[in-house]
Amino acid sequence: MSDWTGILDLNVEDNQGKSVAKNIYFQGALKVMRPVYHNKSGQPCYYILNPGGGYLDGDTYRMKVSLGEKAKLTLTTQSATKVYKTPSRGAYQETEIFLEKDSYLEYLPDPLIAYKDARYHQKNVVRMKKGSTFLYSDILTPGWSPEGKHFSYETVRLINEIYLEDELVAFDHIKLTPEAQHMNGLGYMEGYTHLGSFIVVGEKTNSDLLDRLYETISKEKSDVKAGLSKLSIPGFTIRVMANSTQVIERIFTACHHIITQEWFQTKPSFLRKY
Repeated sequence: MSDWTGILDLNVEDNQGKSVAKNIYFQGALKVMRPVYHNKSGQPCYYILNPGGGYLDGDTYRMKVSLGEKAKLTLTTQSATKVYKTPSRGAYQETEIFLEKDSYLEYLPDPLIAYKDARYHQKNVVRMKKGSTFLYSDILTPGWSPEGKHFSYETVRLINEIYLEDELVAFDHIKLTPEAQHMNGLGYMEGYTHLGSFIVVGEKTNSDLLDRLYETISKEKSDVKAGLSKLSIPGFTIRVMANSTQVIERIFTACHHIITQEWFQTKPSFLRKY
């Protein structure tokens, strides 16, 4: 695909304990702000911006993020990703992530909002070296429609492929097509409107950590349906269905705090923009 609506290439390396950008390139409708080092740490946080305000019919986006050995990075978005009516070709985004040994990436975008008649396809491919760590979250939110329907988008596909030393170790594919599926039925949204996924791959994963996370999720008092699954490699996924973005964010934030405290004896940075 040659004519991309937006392109972002970001290469981060470790420089004596402080992670810095080695190369940054962006073009079109993707940009990044200057890095913020929250809590005076050596780990930068980059905010991705879309000056166009949303994804439109035929938009295509490509991102490539590379972390050198021992580099650390938090990557997030300035605001929610909004996909509007796409009657002809839909909108597409692909992201390639390369993690060298002992690198650490938190990729925590704000929610994806699919509006009436939206079609959206997102593909993330993560290539990890042994010893690297990857945290990723996404939240799918139904956008407003004139009829007040919760599921007025046409289709949303979210694909995550994770490779460890060039071997496929995790494949996650969510495809929601409201007109063709009974969205409130068993195996789909089951009466909920919002869907969140939290994927973690890291060698420090152990049974004690999973027990703590499960206990934390179980304490949520709002009406949710959640599950925690261990991967075939050191890592896990958390899936949450709820009726608001804030509930899923609260669960993921609590889990994120436990992970960073357990693994690095630190607290994650406060990333919310409102």
